Order: sequence, then structure tokens, then C-alpha cells
Amino acid sequence: MKAAVVHTFDLAPRFDEFPAPSALIDHQLVVDVLAAGLHPRVRSQADGSHYTSTGVLPLVPGVDGVGRGSDGLLRYFVLGDTTLGSLAEQTVIDTRRSVVLPEGSDPVSVAAAMNPVMSSWLALRRRIPFEAGQSVLVLGATGSAGRMAVQVAARLGASRIVAAGRDAATLSELHHFGADDVVSLAGDSVEVARRVGAAASDVDVVLDYVWGEPASAAMTGIVTQRADRGIPLAWVQIGSVAGPTAGIPSAALRSSKLSIVGSGQGSVSTRDILAELADIAAAITAGGFEVDPLTVPLSDVEQAWTDAPLARRRIVIVP
Repeated sequence: MKAAVVHTFDLAPRFDEFPAPSALIDHQLVVDVLAAGLHPRVRSQADGSHYTSTGVLPLVPGVDGVGRGSDGLLRYFVLGDTTLGSLAEQTVIDTRRSVVLPEGSDPVSVAAAMNPVMSSWLALRRRIPFEAGQSVLVLGATGSAGRMAVQVAARLGASRIVAAGRDAATLSELHHFGADDVVSLAGDSVEVARRVGAAASDVDVVLDYVWGEPASAAMTGIVTQRADRGIPLAWVQIGSVAGPTAGIPSAALRSSKLSIVGSGQGSVSTRDILAELADIAAAITAGGFEVDPLTVPLSDVEQAWTDAPLARRRIVIVP
């Protein structure tokens, strides 16, 4: 069969031949892949930089997708650690890590939305005791997952949402998705700290997709300008587009009721992920989120890899 195949971590996957899968044990099912998202998580899987990477090559990247098996059912699936991902004509899934979609669901929209929705949904539902009426800051709100996080926070009952990011054009659009205020992360760390603190010093939750220096600056700004430092502040680290490490001001930890947790593969158990899949899929298929995917044929995967870092829309690969 044809697939996007990684032969070396320093080059993009190639449209190439890969052995067709077979179901070997109970609960496995071979599915024809209809759509698979090219998420940042998939890119880090393909270049070997993700913290779950085993270094085994060759591999087909892809962590989730929409497919149909011999049982005729349309499913959204999440893959475990495997060298046969979803960027292929076929893959093998564990049916227990899937959810059956209503007939008529758009596979491309579901494949585009599930992963970014899941990142913030799981953070708010499974990593912290989030309650409707609390306020949220989304750091990195101009990225695909960050824009979706604004919508998720609104859907789960946030009373106020502050959206922060670098892209001025996208920031101006975020009020439409549910943001009450927007703030730029452009400029030096002092300016970012002042600006974020002024806009979001009283938030209850930070969904952080950037990490690195912007996160450190934002944390400093929020804590130093917080009117009541005894009010809990939950900082949920989800992505690291600005860098894998961030300097945490010691005073921020000592002088405020700040807690920092991560949300991702490992910190959210498979059981917790599966428990939320049906609700997330139902919200997406019911039109609960605005989705604007960019569809690319599997045969053009190398070009998609080049375009992905600059794409404002979530790329979805279709065989």
C-alpha cells in the first residue's frame, strides 16, 4: 500500500510503499483511512523529537484519523505507539480506542478538529478541576490548537477568555470565536509581561501552547500584577512552540498560589482520553466548533510537510 514513510528523521516523509497491515489479535481492525490530521504532534513524531519517540525506522507517522473497516462503521480512532500511523491508505486500530461516528459525518472536519479540541478539552476536564464560571488565558491562541482552545473554553463555560498570540491578523479574529480580550505576545519579555499582566492578571487558568520565554514573561506579568495572589492559578502546559524550556521565576512560586501541570500523552491516561472521546466527537459532528481544514492528497505529503509550519489552517491528509 501507499503511505507517508519516514526513512530518516532529518527529511520529510516520502510517498512510498509500506507493507499492508493485518489484524492479529482481538479488538484489532484494519481500516481504510479516509482522513488524518497533520498535527504538530505528528510532525514531532516524524522528526524524532517527541518525548515518546523510540527512534525506530522506517515508520508511518500519524496519531489519529477517521476510517472505515470491514464492519462498515465510520470511526474516529486514536493510535497507540506504533510504526504504522494514520498517514497511509490503511492502518490497524484497536476498536477500544475508537468511537463510532454518525453516518454523514465529514471525515475531514472530524480529523482536523479532534486533536486540537482534545488538547484543551482534556486539559480542562482531566488535568485540573475546572469549573464553569472560571476565567481562562490561552497562550498561543493564534495557532490552530490555540484558536480551538478559545472555542473549547467558551463551550465548557469559561466566564472570561483572554487570547494571547503573536499573529496580529489572527488575534483580531478571535473575538468571533469567543475571546473577550486579546493581547499580543510580540516584543521583548518586559513588554510582554506588562501587557499580559494588564490583560489577564486575574485569570484562574492558563492554557499554555507556547512555553519558552513568552510563558516565563507572561507568568511574571500575571503574578506581579495579580490583585489577590492567594487566589489559585492553574497553569496547564500543553505545547512548546516557543521552546522546550522556560525559566520559572522563583518568586512566582513563592508569592502566589500557582500550580503548574502538564497535559499530554502520559499525564493524561488512555482511560481518561477514551472517556472523553464520545463527547468530543459528538460536539464536533454536531457543529459545535468552527473548523476550516486544508485538504491535501497523500501523494503530496512532502509538499504538505513544507507548507505546514506556515499554514494557518489544519492540514488533513486524504489517501
